[in-house]
Amino acid sequence: MDRYGPASYGDGFADVYDEWYPTLGDDDAAVARLAELAGGPGGGAAVLELGVGTGRLAIPLAGLGFDVWGIDASPAMLDRLRRKPGGERVHAVAVDMADVGLDGNASGPAGLGDRRFRLVFAAFNTLFNLTSETDQARCLAGAARRLAPGGRLVIEAFVPSVSAMSSTGVVEVGRIEADRVVLTVSRVRPDDQVVDGHHVELSSAGTRLRPWRIRYLTPGQLDLMADAAGLSLIERRAGWRDQPFNDTSATHVSVYGVRRAPSGRI
Repeated sequence: MDRYGPASYGDGFADVYDEWYPTLGDDDAAVARLAELAGGPGGGAAVLELGVGTGRLAIPLAGLGFDVWGIDASPAMLDRLRRKPGGERVHAVAVDMADVGLDGNASGPAGLGDRRFRLVFAAFNTLFNLTSETDQARCLAGAARRLAPGGRLVIEAFVPSVSAMSSTGVVEVGRIEADRVVLTVSRVRPDDQVVDGHHVELSSAGTRLRPWRIRYLTPGQLDLMADAAGLSLIERRAGWRDQPFNDTSATHVSVYGVRRAPSGRI
C-alpha cells in the first residue's frame, strides 16, 4: 500500500477503535500480570507501553499507582486516550515506537528524555505493527536501552500458523449492522512475512477505508531478534494467566531481561 506510514493504522482506526475492540482478550489478567512484573501495585515503578493506543492497559495500570508512560505514532489515538477517564494519569508521547531508544535530542522523543523503566511492554501484536525487520529490531534494541536494572520487556503476540500465512488473499465479513457493513480484505506476502489489509466500511454515508499492515514473527524469530538486542528470554506462556506454552499455542506472552549492557546511550 502506497503512502502507508507509522501513524496510518492509528489515525485510521482511532474514531472506532474502542467501539470495535472494547476488549482484546483477558484485560484484567493482563493488567494483573504486568503489575506483578513491574514490582506490584503501590510501588510507583515507571512503566512504558509501546503503541499505547487509547490506553486499554495503560489507564488501569496508572490507576494502580504506577508511573505510566505511553508512546504511539498516532496523534489521533493519543487524543482519544487523553479524553478518556483516567487518561490524564498517563504520560502520552507522540513518537514512533521504533524510535523508543533515541535520546531526548532534537531528533528523538524528547518527551521520554533519558528515562528508564522497570517494565516496557507491547501488547496484542503491537510489535507487528512495525512493518519492517529493521524497525522491529530497532524497537527491541531501544526497549532494551530503556530498561532499568532488573527491568523486563514483555511482548504479547499471535503465533503465525502455516495455513493462515500461506493464503494469498482473504475477504471476510467483519460487522453487519442495520446501516453499516464492514468487510475485511487482506493479502499475505509470505516472503516478506507481511500482511496488507483494509477494513472496508460501507454505509449510507459512503465508503470508508481503514488500512492496516503487519509484519509477523514466529516466537523463534522474535527470540533471535531479542538476542541481537542483548535480551534473553526469561519465560514464555500461552496467555496472561500463566497457561503453558506449547506447539499448539495460538498466542504467546514472552518476558525478556537484559543479558548484557545495551549499546548506545539514552
